[in-house]
Amino acid sequence: MPAIDPLPGRRLYQVAEPREPATRVPPHNIEAEQALLGALLVNNDAFDRVSDFLRAEHFSEELHRRIYEVCGQLIRAGKLATVITLKTFLTGMELPEGITIQGYLARLAAEATTIINAEDYGRTIHDLAVRRDLISIGEEVVNTAFDSPIDSSPRQQIEEAERKLYAIAETGRYDGGFQRFADALTIAIDMANSAYQRDGHLSGTATGLKDLDEKMGGLQRSDLIIVAGRPGMGKTALATNIAFNIAKAYQFELEPDGSRKTINGGIVGFFSLEMSAEQLATRVIAEQSGVPSYKIRRGDINEDDFRRITEAAREMQNIPFFIDQSGGISIAQLTARARRLKRQKGLDLLVVDYLQLLSGSRARSENRVQELTEITTGLKALAKELAVPIMALSQLSRQVESRDDKRPQLSDLRESGSIEQDADVVMFVYREEYYLKNREPREGTEEHIAWQGEMERAHGRAEAILGKQRHGPTGTVPLAFEAEITKFSNLAEEDRFPERM
Repeated sequence: MPAIDPLPGRRLYQVAEPREPATRVPPHNIEAEQALLGALLVNNDAFDRVSDFLRAEHFSEELHRRIYEVCGQLIRAGKLATVITLKTFLTGMELPEGITIQGYLARLAAEATTIINAEDYGRTIHDLAVRRDLISIGEEVVNTAFDSPIDSSPRQQIEEAERKLYAIAETGRYDGGFQRFADALTIAIDMANSAYQRDGHLSGTATGLKDLDEKMGGLQRSDLIIVAGRPGMGKTALATNIAFNIAKAYQFELEPDGSRKTINGGIVGFFSLEMSAEQLATRVIAEQSGVPSYKIRRGDINEDDFRRITEAAREMQNIPFFIDQSGGISIAQLTARARRLKRQKGLDLLVVDYLQLLSGSRARSENRVQELTEITTGLKALAKELAVPIMALSQLSRQVESRDDKRPQLSDLRESGSIEQDADVVMFVYREEYYLKNREPREGTEEHIAWQGEMERAHGRAEAILGKQRHGPTGTVPLAFEAEITKFSNLAEEDRFPERM
């Protein structure tokens, strides 16, 4: 009688017996480690050639780690690291039977390489350690993906893996250290030449606001620029205007290796932690089309308005403007995403709206001032690493409102210590019209007539107050502001008009 399948319609699979995985030894080079340690024992000057990038944990053998660590401690203390001085500090180390620590050290010294080869051996040891770390991260990614905790999403795992990969890339780099002043001079001359050839003769990236560019020389690479203001002043609008102007002006030339070199404008990354991407896009469309954003949102537009909106949208289709609207991200997540954008698309300006919505790696219960210090320090380090200006928006404390003169000062920055210290430029946005509008006197009085005069003088005007600038002067830059379309532009001063007849 044929066997009956208890589950009709389903195939019966035979489970294969699990096979033992092939054992692979992580990459290492014992001979290179021994040669380098021997060179250190014979000539302590070899330590100076490798100590900038090589650490004890880069050695694969525990004994070698300990020898290198003790050598470093002795040499940094100004003492001699030899077979005789080292053996005192290495007692208790486990060695194969029949081998003493003094005998092993003597053998290392006897078979030492020359000091000339020390750096090459050090790089070999370092690179193999990086490979072992990569294997470890790969195994961790696989194991976590197989057995992931309930509260851990795949995106979090990706970001954590990216963070660890970049930590490896940045740890123990051997391309740093001192450089010749002549090399720095060459870079400075190249920058001056590029500024001479660029539109507007600016050393940095042009913001599209002429008076601001003249004062700042454009946005400088590796600078952290803080744009601060009270609610309603237009700091998001100013950052959006500048970011869009830069993306719209983007031009590049192809390098021999096929990469793109920015020659004007730039590729922009915008972290919109407060507004959604749609709200930000609506603002930009309003600015470019001249149709107020509240009309666009309500659909209160005529045929001409719609034509202008579609034309503006068509022009903006291909500009290199990238938006990340994730809210509540940490400085580590922001850093990982910025690096990814730089690697995949390129990056010439990063905007963060706004600083206080970022979180640090520490727990929320800890001091917020310390957390903000970590954030601003991280942003400044990221600006230097990616060699791009980072524009971060910041709130101001309420003490501004208690003064007669509402113009902001550096002391008004929330948790101002770290922000003021880490920033290369601190720019305040101020609109007198906003405050005047909120204290309108009763109509028909003399005060109301005087108020109307002040309103006419302040209407459509704004100030960008440079409270701090490492590379240039501080002061105030007057700007024009159209509130309906949230657009900042160059102010048409009276003395710039042709002479009246």
